[in-house]
Amino acid sequence: MKFVGEDIFRLIPQRNPFVMVDEFETTGESTAQAALYVRTDNFFILPDGTLAETGLIEHIAQSAAALAGYQQKNRDKPRIGLIGEVKHFECLCRPKTGNLIRTSIAFGFSIGNVTLVEGRCCIDVEEIAHAKLKIFMQ
Repeated sequence: MKFVGEDIFRLIPQRNPFVMVDEFETTGESTAQAALYVRTDNFFILPDGTLAETGLIEHIAQSAAALAGYQQKNRDKPRIGLIGEVKHFECLCRPKTGNLIRTSIAFGFSIGNVTLVEGRCCIDVEEIAHAKLKIFMQ
């Protein structure tokens, strides 16, 4: 199932100007693809017109939140998630305004309200960043 535009707000609790997911599509029970168009009005844009590394991490986290929101049966009120830990983050290239970032998300082991998430960000076929996150979901 694919979500775009206002439908994204059914999956994530964030609102503008902090929304970091423009498109979301499930690819399996615990995997998904998300996309972000890097715009000049993005909160994480640096003076040189590139997206800060923290913006990439937030994009991965919100993409994971969208998958969690998709998995829950009641989508009227998306769950709030907090980044508990960032591991193995590597930024190979900061995206520029005008780029389209496509990100694959995979949920790993979950215990209680904590889920391990792996995210990989690409522009076209080139990987630009990856990270493993521990997300605490309320």
